Formats: sequence, C-alpha cells, structure tokens
Amino acid sequence: MPNVKIDPNDIMIELRGLKKSFGKQNVLLDINLDIRRGETMVIIGQSGGGKSVILKHMIGLLQPDGGTVTVDGTTISTPKFFDTRTIRKKMGMLFQMGALFDSMDTGENIAFALREHHPELSEKEVQAVVTEKLKLINLIPEFRTKMPSELSGGMRKRVALARAIALSPEILLYDEPTTGLDPITSDVINDLIIDMQEKLGVTSVVVTHDMVSAFKVADRIAMLYKGRIIEVGTVEEIKNTTNPFVKQFITGQRKISTEIHPVED
Repeated sequence: MPNVKIDPNDIMIELRGLKKSFGKQNVLLDINLDIRRGETMVIIGQSGGGKSVILKHMIGLLQPDGGTVTVDGTTISTPKFFDTRTIRKKMGMLFQMGALFDSMDTGENIAFALREHHPELSEKEVQAVVTEKLKLINLIPEFRTKMPSELSGGMRKRVALARAIALSPEILLYDEPTTGLDPITSDVINDLIIDMQEKLGVTSVVVTHDMVSAFKVADRIAMLYKGRIIEVGTVEEIKNTTNPFVKQFITGQRKISTEIHPVED
C-alpha cells in the first residue's frame, strides 16, 4: 500500500445519488462515494457492472440521469447542468486499451494535449515536457519516435499514462489498467500507479477486477454491486470483510450461501 498522508476531511471527488441508465438497462442506481485528496481509490466489481461508467461521469464524458458529480468543490454535472471543460484540465485518464493515436508516434501522442491546451508553448518547451513524462514512466527520450504499432501491450499502457500526465493533472483515472497484460507487466503498471501518486501527489481512481492490483495500489477499495457501492474500506478491511458479496468477489468463489439474500434493487 502506498505511503501517503491523507486528510480524511479533504474530499477531492464527491458522488451523490448518481444514477445512469442506457435504454432499459439501469446501470447505476444510487452511487454515493467520497474520494479523498491524495489517495488511491480502487473500485472493484463484476465486468459490465458499471465501474467504467462511474469513471466517465467523473471526467465528464457522461451526464447523469440523477445525482451530482462534484470535483474539488465544484459541481460539474447534474441532470440539468453539464460543464466539465475547465475541470477536465485537472484530470488525466488511462483508457482500458490505451487509446493511442495510431497515426502519431509516441512523442506526438504525449504532446497532443499540450498542443491543444497550451498553444503558447514553443516546440522546444513541448519536447522538454515529453522527455520529462517519458522519464517518469521509466523510458528513455529516444523512445518518442516509436509508433504505437511497434509497442507491446504493456508499453502502450505506459505511453498512454505519459500522455495522461502531460498536463500535470491533479487527478488520474485508470480504467482496467492491467487488463490483457501478463502478471509481470501488470506489476510494472501497478508500480507506476504508485509512483504517480507519490511523485506527483495526485488523487487516483482505479477501476479493476484484478484483486492483486487492487490490493497493491489501493489506499481504500469500494465495491460496486448491482448499481450501488455496498462497501468501502482499507485493504485490510476489505480482506477481512463479512459482506458475503464482497467476500465472494475477492476470493473468486462461484457461489455464496443460498441462505443469504441478495441486496435489493
């Protein structure tokens, strides 16, 4: 677990009564979650359960059907209000498959947001930032000429992370960062998540169903089940949970006791 000082009263991201449906499918029923400044919050839950949908609300890619999203004291989204342009500059996101631009080399991918948001920067200044971000993910500056097609899955994730931190965000969002990677490469990504928190002081939100990753990087873990957050706790609290649905998920059991009734919708 990362060694970081966290003020439990300093909330960076606040979700209240968050609801989202797609057609007749109710994905988020009532999400309530506080994420503290400087912590790494890991959201776990079954595939297709809505974890990534929560992330997309945080960064303003989706507007809620109900509830509010508040970031650093500013409400960025309600069912009738949707203004995330300014707040997005505080955020970087590592998408599940990296989402690099295939027509651009590594350096151009990292520089993309810089050129879009800071047109006043000279090319020399842009390249200095690219070099700095490559070093943060433990890659040499010469790596900037590599094309995405030349990169392994793990390298693509690392370059995507460098792009996510190009604007020096205060918040980093990770969508299934270790999906599709072997255990050793996954551990490299886990170490980078910890490094970003410690070196940059960012608030991190990690969506994953990889419990090895969750237990390594998390300060706290939130369990999403049937459209609601049913438990939030430290790594030790989650490991020692008495909640049958959380226990089933973290241990990988196929069934739980038939005497236990499911959570109501």
